[in-house]
Amino acid sequence: MNAAARGCWHCGEPLPATGAPVARIDGVDRAMCCHGCRAAAEWIAQLGLADYYRLRSAPAPRATALPDGDRTMSPWSRPELERHVVRDLGDDCREVILLIEGLRCAACVWLIERAVGALPGTLDVQVNAAARRARVTWRDSEGSLAQILTTLARAGYSALPLDAAALDDTRRREHRAALKRLVVAGFGSMQAMMYASGLYFGAFDGIDATTRDLLRWIGLLVATPVVFYAARPFFSGALRTLRARRLGVDVPVAIAIAAIYGASIVETLRGGAEVYFDSVSMFVFILLTGRYLEMRARHRAGDLTDALARATPTFADRRREDGTLERVGAIELAVGDRVHVAAGERVPADGLLDSARCRVDESLVSGESAPVARLRGDTLIAGSVLVEGPAELRVERVGAATTLAGIVALVTRAATTRPRLAAAGERAAAGFVARILALATLTAIGWSFVDPSRAFTATLAVLVVSCPCAFALAVPAAITRALAVLARHGVLVVRPDAIEGLARATHVIFDKTGTLTEPSLAVEHIETWRGIDREAALRLAAALARGSRHPAAQTIAARIGAGTALPAAAQLHAEPGGGLEGCVEGRTLRLGRADYALRCESIPPEFADVIVLADEAGTLAAFHLSERLRSDAHAAIDALAADGLILEIASGDSATRVAAVAARLGIARSHARQRPADKLARLAALRAQGARVIAVGDGINDAPVLAGADVSVALASGAALAQATSDIALAGERLGALPEARGIARRTLAILRQNQRWALIYNLSVVPLGALGFVPPWLAAIGMSASSLLVVLNALRIGRGAERAPASPLAHVEAAA
Repeated sequence: MNAAARGCWHCGEPLPATGAPVARIDGVDRAMCCHGCRAAAEWIAQLGLADYYRLRSAPAPRATALPDGDRTMSPWSRPELERHVVRDLGDDCREVILLIEGLRCAACVWLIERAVGALPGTLDVQVNAAARRARVTWRDSEGSLAQILTTLARAGYSALPLDAAALDDTRRREHRAALKRLVVAGFGSMQAMMYASGLYFGAFDGIDATTRDLLRWIGLLVATPVVFYAARPFFSGALRTLRARRLGVDVPVAIAIAAIYGASIVETLRGGAEVYFDSVSMFVFILLTGRYLEMRARHRAGDLTDALARATPTFADRRREDGTLERVGAIELAVGDRVHVAAGERVPADGLLDSARCRVDESLVSGESAPVARLRGDTLIAGSVLVEGPAELRVERVGAATTLAGIVALVTRAATTRPRLAAAGERAAAGFVARILALATLTAIGWSFVDPSRAFTATLAVLVVSCPCAFALAVPAAITRALAVLARHGVLVVRPDAIEGLARATHVIFDKTGTLTEPSLAVEHIETWRGIDREAALRLAAALARGSRHPAAQTIAARIGAGTALPAAAQLHAEPGGGLEGCVEGRTLRLGRADYALRCESIPPEFADVIVLADEAGTLAAFHLSERLRSDAHAAIDALAADGLILEIASGDSATRVAAVAARLGIARSHARQRPADKLARLAALRAQGARVIAVGDGINDAPVLAGADVSVALASGAALAQATSDIALAGERLGALPEARGIARRTLAILRQNQRWALIYNLSVVPLGALGFVPPWLAAIGMSASSLLVVLNALRIGRGAERAPASPLAHVEAAA
């Protein structure tokens, strides 16, 4: 049965019940699921590339009808946009790296190379199916990036040009250098083994001295680039650690390589009995193979770059002053621009919804796969997908201020911080290296008395087999993997040491307002005194409140209509845990807790649950606010309690409100009317009793309190992500991510301990065998590389088989990368 009988000839999708479009391919009518696939199939056939359908091993991605050129790829022809992604190679040559969606098999590579290669001016097309990358070079006078992208779109592939700065990133350079060294070592080891076989066989057949010396000199010739080029990272690493007056894992490896190579040269010059050019070449090749696999696994575990590149919108439809739309790059948007977003497209920047309503998929930051409804005036997040639209957006944040940029900032910050566990592991590895060198010295001395002919190989085996590479990798491999898994759950770790604290915590202290309850409150009603009307009181209160991020202040400020003019608040001062004070219309006003606003020692009973506006003469107004629990608060609290944690609430709100929330959530311990100093005192008391405390708040208003905890967790979103002063940020304000993060943290420490135990057991087991001469150097190299690789592969188990957050585009994209 052919593809047409099963579904669309092009993409394999089900055909419509009636009226399926038909394309004529190689003289045969083929049914298509849509007009986009028909156009793509006909275009492929017109280029003479219909063999693609015969060669492919998987259906093509579903194509879409290509809109007019002005709204597709033409913006990439503009120099101000093109310069961000196109590299100038000189001599009229240009280069671009493309990230291609829908690249599935070798036939896709064949089609892309021929379709793009047929464009005028194209010099070279290289497609990497595994990495979903294409590198295209062309002559600028004959071709353009817009033509390349349009050609790929017509073939059914979505291509995203990668930023020019990413072309030379550290990981790409590291991968290239490692691969080149691996190729040199592999070629050298094969050649050295071939010539060494002649020496081995000749030893039995009585090879003449001239032929023997020739084979040895050829072995030296092929082994030299292996030692001085392929093995250079080992020598560089050893020299770097020795200059720092430390002993790293590269030291014994470098000594072993130098010793084997040096001894072989000496034996060649003096016509000795044995040379080891084949051994040193194979030794370097095996070590580099192990390190190359470790590097690939490490990059796989920690690389979110591709996922973020896919999530970042490329284009935006900006509305001109006359109401028409122009297609521009998302990087060209400015605050205040009006943007049109069609259904199914990604939101290009953070902004306020100008349309009546829409539904968006914000799982990128929240982890919640269900689309959420947004009404006029609500915030839309860059990178979220418009499920129901279209929508009009007024841009509020671009560039580094967006939610997506906040995620990048936190991930980058975590990746550049060395955890305490890693530093401890490096110190332990350095001590282990010192003991290895001492043991190797003793082995050489011992064998020199027992059997001097075996002293050299036994010493080399000890140096290699006991190298603590696996021990040194145990911590960074586990931490790197954990950071990536947590990020996919919407848990952004700013300080990697927090993973250990999260796993070993005994207590959790929650703030209430905006943490256990929804950050958006509601003003139920306003009471006024001294003849002031409600609107006037609200205007004065909003003038103070708009300068604060506290949920209660934001609720009062939001009660004023968007177009209402507010008086200016001068000398504005925020008292943590108290409220706001400022000069409005010539008089000093205070807004906040009653004892703060009224300058009294205790709160009058009638003001127990309200926000008070007062001046020097007394009360002006009281604002009654209502709140509701977060939708996932019950589940999160139950999960943390079931995990054995002791839970408390410490809030600045009234005793009545705090007790009500504690009762609804089943939290036995609660503390009301807590100022920051009171919360810090509570944290200090718990820690003095030996408790390890997690503090959970909003990350900005609770910054002093969070700083006093063993682990601080902030619920933050949007621009607040990059501003949160916590160890961990729960992106999208999903409280349910906290118990998930604790589970992953505990799994991380368990696997980390497994890795360390394995490395220790391995070294204790094989060192005696090497010292006794039972392990040749080549087998020692295999054992060391295998143990290191096992540690990395074991770290990749973190996050597998555990309960995961709802699937998000970020997780799907990273899994495909």
